Parts: sequence; structure tokens; C-alpha cells
Amino acid sequence: MANELKYGDHIHLQNGYNGWQGGYLDTNGHSGAAGGKYSVSTADTPARGKGTGTWEIHSATGKASGQPVVSGDLVYLRNLYGGDGGYLDSNGHASDAQKDAGALYDVSTSQSRDRAPGTGRWRIFARSSSPGDRNVRTGDVVHLWNTYGDNGGFLETNGHSTATGGKYDLCTNAYFNRSSDVADWKIHPAQD
Repeated sequence: MANELKYGDHIHLQNGYNGWQGGYLDTNGHSGAAGGKYSVSTADTPARGKGTGTWEIHSATGKASGQPVVSGDLVYLRNLYGGDGGYLDSNGHASDAQKDAGALYDVSTSQSRDRAPGTGRWRIFARSSSPGDRNVRTGDVVHLWNTYGDNGGFLETNGHSTATGGKYDLCTNAYFNRSSDVADWKIHPAQD
């Protein structure tokens, strides 16, 4: 089918908080974390800056470009800001306020796929899809679970971003959806 997500595709990820008002996954500013490249937050649009909200999906298990992404697959997400905005990565601890709501780790990008074992690997789980053949499609709602330490937590919005043009801060959380769809991400095809 035409809307199946395939390895090598460029996508935008829209957060489900507050009726899909959580913004789009976005690189914004330099990361202060050891080994980090860019800070990550959400933005009101998928194109705050050229490529900041565009992510290329890669297999973490060696599936070739053009192969379909299946719910439960292990993936890398590479940002396309400046042609190479780095890989989505859990790096450092969440803030104390975020930890009070179950948060585990801060999120940024890293130059390497795995800055440390599992930090850049995400297991993608679709809520559902049609047809129900296990493939992930654009328009599907997914959760992204980080594999650092065998349990890096679910990618979520948590608190307001302090970055210029940023909307919400990001972290990982032990709970898959602690509040108001903060860990829901809708896949949209990128308009490159």
C-alpha cells in the first residue's frame, strides 16, 4: 500500500498532547549534554527551521531501505537539520520536576547512532493500523520506547520548552502515557 512507512522515509512526528496540540518533534539549539549534538523539543510547525522537524527512519537491525516498518521494530531516527542533525538519543537524567511524574532521561540528538549502548535505539509500537498486517503507516499513532539499559522509557512531552521557538520539553518516561496523550506521536510524511 502507498502509505506504508518504509526505511529511509522522511517523516514529521506530531505529539498528541491536548488534542494534538503538543507540537512537532524538533531539534532546537545546541545540546549541553556530554556527547549531545542538538537539544530536542517540540515546535508549533514541522518546519520551524529547514530540516529541524524532519526525521529519517533507519532500521537498527539491518533491514534495507525501502523495506516496510513493522510495529515492534527497533529503529533509529536521524534528524535532517543541516543535512545531519544527529540521531534521537536519551542522554542524561530528566529534570527533578519531570521525575516527579515518572520521567527517566533527557532527550537530545547525538552524532553517533548509539552514543552508549541502546541510547539511540527506539522500539516503535503502533496503536493500530488498517489493514491489521503489523505494518506501520503514515497517519498511524505510535509510541517510541528507548532501549537504553533495557528500559529507557517512552518518548513524551513534559513541561514547557525554554528554547526560542520551542513549545514543549521532551524526556523519556517509565509510563507509556502518563497524562493526556503526551507519549502519542502521529506520523506524517515530510514535505521535503
